[in-house]
Amino acid sequence: MNRAKKDFGKWDQAHVWHPYTRRSTLRDGPPPMIVRGQGTYLFDDRGRKFLDAISSWWCCALGHGHPRLVAKISEQAEILQHSILGNLSHPWAAELAMQLAKLMPTPDRHVLFASDGASAVEQAIKIAVQYRHNIGRPKRRRFACIEGAYHGDTLGAMSMGYLENFHRPFREILIDADRLPFPADGSFDAAKKILDRRTGDYTAVIVEPLVLGAAGMKMYPASWLAKLATWCKQNDVLLIVDEIATGFGRTGTMFAFEQAKIDPDIVCVGKALSSGYLPISATIVRDKIYETFDDDHTLQHGHTFCGNPIAAALALEVLKVYREEKIVAKTEAKAKKLAKWWNRFRENPKIENVRTLGLTAALDLKSIAPHQVRLKLQERGILLRPLGNTLYIMPPLTIADTDLRTLIDRIEAALA
Repeated sequence: MNRAKKDFGKWDQAHVWHPYTRRSTLRDGPPPMIVRGQGTYLFDDRGRKFLDAISSWWCCALGHGHPRLVAKISEQAEILQHSILGNLSHPWAAELAMQLAKLMPTPDRHVLFASDGASAVEQAIKIAVQYRHNIGRPKRRRFACIEGAYHGDTLGAMSMGYLENFHRPFREILIDADRLPFPADGSFDAAKKILDRRTGDYTAVIVEPLVLGAAGMKMYPASWLAKLATWCKQNDVLLIVDEIATGFGRTGTMFAFEQAKIDPDIVCVGKALSSGYLPISATIVRDKIYETFDDDHTLQHGHTFCGNPIAAALALEVLKVYREEKIVAKTEAKAKKLAKWWNRFRENPKIENVRTLGLTAALDLKSIAPHQVRLKLQERGILLRPLGNTLYIMPPLTIADTDLRTLIDRIEAALA
């Protein structure tokens, strides 16, 4: 690319508002200008090669430039680019909805598509509220969530995943929700005590299953999720599981909730649904809920690009790759190696809370500046972004063992 004619770095500094980025981290000039991706790697306009240690915000599960996915986008773009799902349909949305329903413990589901994870969660919140109106119980509109959870940046999703350091300016305009203590030890007693106080007020509880991502990759036992699901079922409270980050093999099973052996009422998916190649997400809803939305109770909600044909065709190809290349089974095997190699950090006195779940690994820095570690790793060809004092990796599920070992070696060198 001819930078003499096009000064992208100058334009970036003059006009790009970088999400979740402190201004101070941009003072030394624009960030790497990524121009190409291949496999586990990204390449910038200076020819530098970087290992994508966080799957480009947790979504490029099959890596970059997968030939089958690239071909599918091109193929579909010549057939049908866009058609709305309002009083219309198309084969790719119909098949994708069917396949997502079949991935659930029972296939009695309807699927409402959207473009991103926050929108999928927003839909779930509105569905849970209107469901109670539909069945004549409008006062049951309260929600509960896990303290420190993150579910997206739209107002409803932000209400369920309020983080003080992220969302303080918006606190007064958010929905009030009850916060359940983070279940580090797996005990359900504290959560139950809170939930039992207002059982008849709740319409739903929403959770990130097994790992709270933006809170710092905080991990909790599947047994707690199982107990929560039982409580919800006993008290007629909907359980919404946010699998945006954990879905499609990240935790070693297709969905994290499978490890708790539960059957949620609503499941939100996104990110890896398209392996990050195009924006698409989905809210997967039990038919017992869907059936209450009759002509007198239509859900007046939708997105322009809901179920876009190119994105839907791509997602179908992603699911096909998962099946044919046995991605989840391979991830489970790779996760055991990651856990073994990551454990070496337990010996470092400047590190605590070393943990892994599937192909996610994290540790907390005690006396090391996270931003400096990020820069040192960038110099060594590794791209990642710490969460507060938490350093974590979420590489593509297709990462080679040699690349995974190299990644850990370079992190160890940077920390030293």
